[in-house]
Amino acid sequence: MGITDIMSYMTEENLMSLLDKYRSFGPVPGILLTFMKSFIPPLPTLLIVGVNAAVYGLWLGFLYSWIGLVSGCLVTFVIVRKIAGHPYLERWARKPKVQKSLMWVRRNAFSYVFLLSMFPIGPFVVINIAAGVARMRLSAFLVAVAMGKAVMVFAVSYIGYDLTRFIDNPLHIIFVVLFIGASWLISKKIEAYYTRETPIKGEN
Repeated sequence: MGITDIMSYMTEENLMSLLDKYRSFGPVPGILLTFMKSFIPPLPTLLIVGVNAAVYGLWLGFLYSWIGLVSGCLVTFVIVRKIAGHPYLERWARKPKVQKSLMWVRRNAFSYVFLLSMFPIGPFVVINIAAGVARMRLSAFLVAVAMGKAVMVFAVSYIGYDLTRFIDNPLHIIFVVLFIGASWLISKKIEAYYTRETPIKGEN
């Protein structure tokens, strides 16, 4: 089955049927669907996360989607960090424009990963690769991506779990906005910690 076939299969009806069919495997199908997102970028994040919430319930759906997405990002990040010393990547990283970009990523790594992880549509694979090539600390990456994905997954799950609630009463969206705002403020506190604890090489 090619990418085109996979994408054509990704409809709400098909995903609901798939998860119901393999419900006996517990959380595995829901986790695997979101895990695959890091390796098949075109997969529709909004649809998968929303269906997980509809099938497993708000909290379990949120948990399974979050575990899958964070695990996929972490695996991609670790793989890139392992091969970052490859001659091809080193030549690529020495290019002036790439050096400038990597310096920016190193200086703003936590915000870069956290903020971009909050968006349900975006270059997730590129985010993970850039963080890996820039040698971002594993602990900082894990915290940033875990928090960013938690905000995104909860917001999508909260809406997807009962979409009619938001159609009938749009004021419910205020809760989602407040949640995102509070998460951003918390992230800035954590970012300050990692920035203080992780000086950039060559700057003393």
